[in-house]
Amino acid sequence: MENSLPFNWSFAKRAPKVPVNQLSNPELVLLCQKGFNPDRDAFAELMRRHQSHVDRLLYHLAPDWQDRSDLAQEVWIRVYRYVKRLKEPEKFRSWVGRIATNLFYDELRRKRRTRAPLSLDATIQTKDGEMEWELAAATPGPDENLVTCEFYEHLRAAIADLPEAFRNTIILREIEGLAYEEIAEAMDISVGTVKSRIARARARLQKQLDPYL
Repeated sequence: MENSLPFNWSFAKRAPKVPVNQLSNPELVLLCQKGFNPDRDAFAELMRRHQSHVDRLLYHLAPDWQDRSDLAQEVWIRVYRYVKRLKEPEKFRSWVGRIATNLFYDELRRKRRTRAPLSLDATIQTKDGEMEWELAAATPGPDENLVTCEFYEHLRAAIADLPEAFRNTIILREIEGLAYEEIAEAMDISVGTVKSRIARARARLQKQLDPYL
């Protein structure tokens, strides 16, 4: 047909696909938010970049737990399940940190509920026979605290007992090492509120841990 316009083949060409390892974190998140399920390559790249961050955070929270790897796996399961709900992709790292922290405290509460109570009236079974409980002194000396894990157990318990707002703020500051401005942005509060929560959290921890210092 003489009056027909020539087809412009440039419109039919697709832009070359950029490798996921060259995309920024927000771009990877947006890619995961498309479609019914998150893009597998993009999600795998997010895991590769942030796995050490999750492992490090869980180690600080529960250095003695044997099931930290299971906990880390559950973190990524939740990230995969809820990544479409993340409204600010640029805050992915802090969002994952909150998931890991909340999951740890959920597991801590579960462990407390299921842990069998110890009876001080019962004897301890050893390979040499039975022995009675030997209770530690009410005020252990500082050397004893430094060479045992007792203090850190009390510290983790004290952090777990903080109100959620204080707990999350102190963890982001002291464990994840975020600046006040980063915490304010991650939690959508003012810098002044961040400083106030951290100061009050530290005061409560200091008061609760004084007997063990």
